[in-house]
Amino acid sequence: MKNVIIDTNSLVSFVTDRNPDQQEKAAQLFENAARLKLSIICHQNVVTEFVNVLDKIYKVKKDKINELIVDFLNLPGVNLANDVDINTVLKIWPSKMSDFGDAIIAALCIKSKNTSIATFDEKFRKSLTKLSLPVYSF
Repeated sequence: MKNVIIDTNSLVSFVTDRNPDQQEKAAQLFENAARLKLSIICHQNVVTEFVNVLDKIYKVKKDKINELIVDFLNLPGVNLANDVDINTVLKIWPSKMSDFGDAIIAALCIKSKNTSIATFDEKFRKSLTKLSLPVYSF
């Protein structure tokens, strides 16, 4: 089964109306996971960033954020990752990738097999390409 590591912006795009095209593409990704056509891997750091963005930028109530996270993590085909090889992260950040959270996701991808990264962030996509890491095609 194909594994897709999700970036924070893909998750935020799914639950907000900031970009309807991205929202639709993310919805298709989650539908494929629910049908067990693929597996979504979500690092706990993505959950932390997701909470911060919804709380600080979108002013979503904390109870609603909690509900969104619980629903997402209970979706069939979604798996939470807690581990990361910090040495791999530090080899990537900041020399090859300026965002520490992005470096965590890239490090997770490096250690995973048959895995790509779902992101709408063009700068991150370019960094992944330079590292020869696969980007999920929405």
